[in-house]
Amino acid sequence: MRTRLATRSARLLLAAAAATALAATTTACGPEDNGAAAPAASASTDASAGTDSGTGGTDSGAEDSGNDAGAGADKGGEKGGVGQSCGTNDLDLTLTPKSQAGGYYQVTAKAKSGITCYLDVNTPSVSFGSNPEGVASPVGQGGEDPIKLTGSAVAYTGISPKTTKGDAGVEFESVIVSVTDEDPNPAQLALPEPAVVEKPIVTNWSTNPGETVPVIV
Repeated sequence: MRTRLATRSARLLLAAAAATALAATTTACGPEDNGAAAPAASASTDASAGTDSGTGGTDSGAEDSGNDAGAGADKGGEKGGVGQSCGTNDLDLTLTPKSQAGGYYQVTAKAKSGITCYLDVNTPSVSFGSNPEGVASPVGQGGEDPIKLTGSAVAYTGISPKTTKGDAGVEFESVIVSVTDEDPNPAQLALPEPAVVEKPIVTNWSTNPGETVPVIV
């Protein structure tokens, strides 16, 4: 009899424990949890708003980037038109014979119409013919670096074809002038009359013609 009662009591305890567990489960899934689901939906809405906001930010950024790029292009174009180095074919070069210092040639450089450029290399490359003996040596006179050429602005250089005494030398009818040794478009300037050339010299570019009378110091 006691065995049956103990067994029954054990069953009752198990049933009670099961009921308690079921009640707890029901409570966990009750209205309070349904109410707690609302903040989750709200968070999802906020995320959507954040996504929309982020998209708006992306569009705004793209627009700003486009504006900045356009501004940069404009500035770059302006700089390209103003800050370029002069090539020989950007210039009008004229040669004038001068009587000072035993006779020399003054070369005047002026930018062609619509061109603005800079003489970045101080000394022009000058030669009579293609032989090394005809290359003019720089004497370092004058010089402004760089020289801006635009409109009516001009630069000068002086070339002496002969710096030796006597009649020795080779006769030439023209001189080759370029802004650099590597310039692909040198200018060939006709001399007013053939000149005897031996150990020629050339000055730097200068905006002051008085500084470009070539002499060996």
